[in-house]
Amino acid sequence: MQRLTLGYSPCPNDTFIFYGLTHGKVPCAGVEFVEQLEDVETLNRLARQGRLDLTKISYHAFGHLRRDYALLRSGGALGRGCGPLVVAAEPVSMEQLRGRTIAIPGELTTANLLLQLYGSGYEQLLILPFHEIIQAVTDGKAAAGVIIHESRFTYHQHGLKKVLDLGQWWEEDSGCPIPLGGILAKRTLGKELIQRIDRALRQSVEYAFANPRQPQEYIRQHAQELEEEVIQSHIGLYVNDFSLDLGEEGMKAVETLFARAEARGIIPRADLPLFVE
Repeated sequence: MQRLTLGYSPCPNDTFIFYGLTHGKVPCAGVEFVEQLEDVETLNRLARQGRLDLTKISYHAFGHLRRDYALLRSGGALGRGCGPLVVAAEPVSMEQLRGRTIAIPGELTTANLLLQLYGSGYEQLLILPFHEIIQAVTDGKAAAGVIIHESRFTYHQHGLKKVLDLGQWWEEDSGCPIPLGGILAKRTLGKELIQRIDRALRQSVEYAFANPRQPQEYIRQHAQELEEEVIQSHIGLYVNDFSLDLGEEGMKAVETLFARAEARGIIPRADLPLFVE
């Protein structure tokens, strides 16, 4: 039995997706998964250190890791209407935020990548765990914050105002859905094992879709927001057909994001394929 470390976030979409795989509901012959739940920026750092065999990752971080890791077709977060939001305590424009402090959920998050692709002048950053950003903005520690995950559904409860939907901007500017996070495997695991894991991961997503009540206790155990409506909205937004398989449209979105980031010098150029082939 081969033991493989598997990193993913405690957010409802990930615990929903990985429940079947990590609770013996779907088979992956010859593999035992040792899960490690961390916030996405911690996972990004662990992957850059090569400490995880398999991991959820921000696409921004994957842009730096293509030599060592390959993308899986299943399990990721990519879609429409699900991008990060820029929020502030008072009505303000993006132009007015240039040169001011903006709180972000991690340097290597796709949220930060989209902020930098939007334009220049947004380099004064306060890096915080995603669930601390709303408080930082309300306390005046940052002029604005880029929020992700459950915060999309709760920021208005804190009196914050939406400045920009970075996902909507990306969709309108590129014509592509927004690639937020994917699942990576170390290329050294080899083609056969990686593809076997990818098939099992797809089965885990299918299991969760078919048995949505089974993972609920596991999801609530790790969720930042415990309101059932928030949890279900989160899953409904981030888990979709792209989570089963990126497909051609998803691949194009990832390639477009990387091409733009490479052109701006934000990530290094790479000539390796996204997937093992």
